[in-house]
Amino acid sequence: MVLMVRSAKALRSVHPRFMQTATLTTAFFNSRHEFFLSCCERGFSSLSSERNLSYKERLRSGLVGIKKDDAVHLLQSMLQSRPLPTIIDFTRLLSAVAKTKQYDLVLSLCRQMDATKGVSFELYTLNIMINCFCRRRELGFAFSVMGKILKLGYEPDTITFSTLVNGLCLQGRVSEAVAIVDRMVEMKVRPNLVTLNTLVNGLSLKGQVSEAVALVDRMVEHGCEPNACTYGPVLNSICKSGNTGLALDLLKHVESKVKLNVVLYSMVVDSLCKEGNLDDALNLFNEMETKGIEANVITYNTLIGSFCRAGRWDEGAKLLSDMITRNINPSVVTFSALIDCFVKEGKLKKAKELYNEMMARGVDPDTITYSTLIQGFCQAGKLDVAKELFQEMVSRGVEPSVVTYGILMDGLCDNGEVEEALEILDKMHKCKTDPGIGIYNIIIHGMCNASKVDDAWNLFCSLPLKGVKADVKTYTIMIGGLCKKGSLCEADMLFKKMKDEGIAPNDCTYNTMIRAHLGGSGVATSVELIEEMKRCGFSADASTMKMVIDMLSDGRLNKSFLDMLS
Repeated sequence: MVLMVRSAKALRSVHPRFMQTATLTTAFFNSRHEFFLSCCERGFSSLSSERNLSYKERLRSGLVGIKKDDAVHLLQSMLQSRPLPTIIDFTRLLSAVAKTKQYDLVLSLCRQMDATKGVSFELYTLNIMINCFCRRRELGFAFSVMGKILKLGYEPDTITFSTLVNGLCLQGRVSEAVAIVDRMVEMKVRPNLVTLNTLVNGLSLKGQVSEAVALVDRMVEHGCEPNACTYGPVLNSICKSGNTGLALDLLKHVESKVKLNVVLYSMVVDSLCKEGNLDDALNLFNEMETKGIEANVITYNTLIGSFCRAGRWDEGAKLLSDMITRNINPSVVTFSALIDCFVKEGKLKKAKELYNEMMARGVDPDTITYSTLIQGFCQAGKLDVAKELFQEMVSRGVEPSVVTYGILMDGLCDNGEVEEALEILDKMHKCKTDPGIGIYNIIIHGMCNASKVDDAWNLFCSLPLKGVKADVKTYTIMIGGLCKKGSLCEADMLFKKMKDEGIAPNDCTYNTMIRAHLGGSGVATSVELIEEMKRCGFSADASTMKMVIDMLSDGRLNKSFLDMLS
């Protein structure tokens, strides 16, 4: 039930801006909403047959999704009609345009209406205007319309206040919104559920969860009944803060007040999973089912994904089987989580079987699904299967990402198929996909491993011409290739060049150079590099330590060298 404000005098104390203007002319109709004129200048010679209907026929035919030009023409037709249409007809037009989120247009139409003699605004029309100004984050004008409401002798209703509360919350002015609602209660105006939920959401977004819960309890005392949606933002805010214990307490607190739903439970299940409390999450899931609240695909995806990431693929698979039994259709997210887990466990056969099952169920694999499978088969050396999957992916219209390309090219290069990797690089260029430095690093590394260091060097040198900037990994790969070829001098020069270019070597770069100089009898240079490396906060890696120990064993180094590395 909508309760009206008992007196305009009492209302004036709610917000000082309500009465700062006497008319809409100063607050709105002299504002910047002037674009309406341009809509009228083009004339009506090319209007569709639909626009040539009388305004009554047009209103009867429906205004859902009305376009700007049609709205402008319809208003003109209405304003030119005699007798003038009722304000109810005008309001129907404004409401329809507002639903399309053309707030500027609504306000311009209102301007034309106000300029026409005989057109009087009523409360619902003015509420629409307030909503449009609030949506445009123009609260000053919204409160000016409130002034117009009072001047015309109307009593603002719950919708008026709820709209202003929403406008304040949209701008983060939640404390002012709370003050308005408190004053409404004082004046015996009952806030509705929309008002309450809007305020709770605003407080929750600011992290003021205790204030939000207190507000709900206070509103309950005044006859405003919350629902599950009321507590959703509060619970979400608590879960995001990582305080799952408090979230569980809140669930118990509100259980006697509202009917809990799957959304609220799923939030807490997700929070428990993120904390790694998978068993507690599963227990809450079972509790939810016991209370007759059916889990949805989101709940299952949360649990399955979490169990898979924890390596508990058997439990994830059991949950998948359970959701299928309950006729809850798994999504691509469900299948992809399990496929990823099977791939990481090396269970490629199971991963492929799951892929076939998702296809049979009409669930289309996405880029992530294909990339995961391709990576698994590449790492297992099953390039034929990986290439088949890639071709199938393309033929099904699933666009490979740079990551997908990189996975396949890395697999090809690791298996010595550099030429085929270059062919894929060429396809990327033809598809207008920017490879980026990561892809070039894969190719250069593959060339170096295939003893095609000169080709790698040529590609490295061509990067600036391609508009690609080499990074520390590129330099390290190329330095490693030169060292492997025995071109230590060129490696030294490139090492110096990268530092001149402002690219700091990393631990891998230093260790590569140290091993190269040790192998080339450049112990003195190795010592200098070790000292520089330690100053940069890096240390010798396992390969360098093994090389030093081997050289100590056959007498090529003394123990002081090992002490220096420690």
